[in-house]
This record gives sequence, C-alpha cells and structure tokens, in this order.
Amino acid sequence: MRSRGTTVLILGIGNLLWADEGFGVRAVEELHRAYEFDDDVRVMDGGTQGIYLVQHVREADILIVFDAVDYGLPPGTLKRVEGDEVPKFMGAKKISLHQTGFQEVLAMAEMMGDYPKHLLLIGVQPVELEDYGGSLRPEVRAQITPSIEMALEFLAEHGVEARPRTEPLGEDDTIASLEMTLGRYEAGRPDERKAFRHGDARVLASEEWRGPEDFEAEIERLVKTRAT
Repeated sequence: MRSRGTTVLILGIGNLLWADEGFGVRAVEELHRAYEFDDDVRVMDGGTQGIYLVQHVREADILIVFDAVDYGLPPGTLKRVEGDEVPKFMGAKKISLHQTGFQEVLAMAEMMGDYPKHLLLIGVQPVELEDYGGSLRPEVRAQITPSIEMALEFLAEHGVEARPRTEPLGEDDTIASLEMTLGRYEAGRPDERKAFRHGDARVLASEEWRGPEDFEAEIERLVKTRAT
C-alpha cells in the first residue's frame, strides 16, 4: 500500500507524425480511455516537449514513461526497464530528438533534488520511423495493450489502483490533441500514393545532388547571406 501524498505521473512521449515514434502517446491515450485513477495520478501526453516536462517529473514520486526506444532488439519487441537503468536507455541510441531531451529532464530533476522514487520505462523497438505522416506499424500497435498491462502491474506493486471504466471514453475525450486522435489521423491523412513520405526517389536516386559536408557551417553561411 502506498503512503498518503504519493503522486504518480504516467507519461507518454513521442511524435505522432513519425510512424512508430507515436507509440508512447498512443499508449497513454488508450490507458486514459480504458481506466480511471485517483486525483493524485496523472496520465499525460508529453509529446515532444522535452525539457519542458521537468517540473512535472519533479512533482512525481512514481513515474512511468511509455516510448519508442532503440534497444537493438527485433522490431516490435516490448521491454521494461526500471530505476537507475532508465536514463541509459533514454539516450543510448538516439533515434529522435525527444529521447536525449528526456534524459536531460531526468538529470535536471535529480540535480534539483526531486528525482522520482520509483521509475519505469516501457519501451517498444520501432519498426519504422522514417515515415512522415505515417502511423504505428501493426507490430508496434499490437504492443499497446501488453504495455498497459505492464504499467498496471507496476502500479499495483506500489499500491496504485487502476479502475476499469464502465464504458471506455469516446475518441473526443482525449488527453492528447483532439485533431490528432487516432481515428481522425488515420481518416484525414492522404495515402502514400498522393503524399510520398520517404523522400522523392527521383532526387535521391540522382547522383547530381549531394548534401553539404558540414551542415552547421552551411546553415551559418546561409544565415549570413540572408542577413546581408
């Protein structure tokens, strides 16, 4: 049984626009749709806010994070990591900007003396990330329910009750952006024939085009050119 005053944050992070990068957000959406908690348990769509999440983390005694993580495992593999091991996996292999950002969030919380007492990372090995406007691949989507069960088990171990809703919430009762709910996203995005999402093969196949050898230097040059 948990002590009185213990606060819990259940956080999904990721970018819904980049295929399996949206796993964390979709997981907490489904958790919120199917379960309810006491007022001291917060289920939150952290999106790609990165460092702006630090205050929420500082306020949590128990923190659960859902995310797409490159564990180096077969695509679609679900893995849980606890305690001091979590920061290692949030930045071990950088597959998106928010991962390194969240590693920094944990470091800042620790530096300020407000690190969560109990920390769980529930991550899935992505199948596809380089698909702008794409959605979760079937192997990753299939892990949403098992990932929620993993979180509920962890919460129960720490005396936190999750109550199944009598009726699951409708799509409009979301903790995430109303415009980005799964149904609207799937129905509203054009298919790949109309909006190719992996780069233009005509450009990529051409040997006449090359990216800059030093990207930062090229950006600095363009800024200076623009300024003059």
